[in-house]
Amino acid sequence: MPANVTLLLVEDNPMIREMLRQALEPLCAVIFANDGTDALLKAIETPPDLIVTDYTLTGLDGRQLLEKLKARPNTAKIPIILVASKVDITEKLKVVQDSVEDYIEKPFFVKEATSRIKKVIDKIALEKMAREAPGESTLRGSLAQMNIMDLFQSLEMGHKSCSLTLSNKGEKCQMFFSDGQINHAIFGASKGDEAVYKVMSWVDGSFAIDFTGSSPEQTTTRSTQGLLMEGLRLLDEANRDAEENVLEG
Repeated sequence: MPANVTLLLVEDNPMIREMLRQALEPLCAVIFANDGTDALLKAIETPPDLIVTDYTLTGLDGRQLLEKLKARPNTAKIPIILVASKVDITEKLKVVQDSVEDYIEKPFFVKEATSRIKKVIDKIALEKMAREAPGESTLRGSLAQMNIMDLFQSLEMGHKSCSLTLSNKGEKCQMFFSDGQINHAIFGASKGDEAVYKVMSWVDGSFAIDFTGSSPEQTTTRSTQGLLMEGLRLLDEANRDAEENVLEG
């Protein structure tokens, strides 16, 4: 299900624009601009939730577009991802790095670029869901709507402090985040890293995020990203073992 997020894609190369369109449209609503001036006008008229723009554009380049958007109150807070060469990122765009949500280095693989953009889309989607539930400290949803990996990455990127409760077929796991990092997790008799790894395979169920929840306990030994990477490694290992058992049978 596409997230309730509108993305403005600014790209003057038709081939690259089409490849990114096909990759991004399943994730969010995508609108297009062929150059920096067109992008500026569209963003002012109807501010999108996220802008992904090439740096080398005709008319206004990506940096000029960024500066003009940040100077206007109604567009200043729009997250912007800049697509640029390594040389441009290190030499020409270093002064604006604090104003950019992320960089995508050219040349890029579409799958990798999409993965980086999706992390920002998921973070924005989670923040919009929270804003659209005024007066409620708890945000609820289904894992079909936002999976465990997306939830972890969104809370990490948003530097959220909260409790996250995952429920599936009568089982429940509770985790506590501090500034985007999981500091405590409990699932039955399991705590810490082990508790996190046990729910990584869940694709069904629901989640509840309580933005007032916290815990002073520290039972995890890795960062949120470290827990994700190790959890995915363990899942791959378990899947390989299962396939070998089937072949042997």
